[in-house]
Amino acid sequence: MRSLVLLLAVLVTMAACNKKSVPSKTSNVTLNAPNSKEGEAAENSADINSNKDSGNLAPVAPPIPSAMIVIDGYGKVLTPKAKLPPGSHISADYSQIARAFTPQQLANLKARYKTVPPKVLYVPQQYALKSLKGTYCIYKKKFWYWKKDDGLFYIDQMYYQ
Repeated sequence: MRSLVLLLAVLVTMAACNKKSVPSKTSNVTLNAPNSKEGEAAENSADINSNKDSGNLAPVAPPIPSAMIVIDGYGKVLTPKAKLPPGSHISADYSQIARAFTPQQLANLKARYKTVPPKVLYVPQQYALKSLKGTYCIYKKKFWYWKKDDGLFYIDQMYYQ
């Protein structure tokens, strides 16, 4: 009797573990307001689509990136002043800030973090965070950058010392 119960438990466990269900991919999901009806949602979506086709909507500006790499870890200028968004008010001297990490610092970064982060970033004001120490941003959920007087964000020195 005991072996029968044990055999049944093993079979049920194997059957449960054998099921490989992958959720189906939904391409058109319509979220309705809590009090709206499905018919109204279909009419609204049809109106929106007809407006797009007729060209009545104003052109939408491209989204502002959360961070732009100005100087990479090897000292290359990736974003010159001319390519920064208008009204950014950057007063940095690129000849002074375009310096690479030293070979020892590069080796340290590669050993610790398996990557070489950029040295200088441009971050729009809406993505910058503020604390008692100053204005900062976190790049790729790993590296902290601090804003200096010239308007650009520089990597924290704790990463490469």
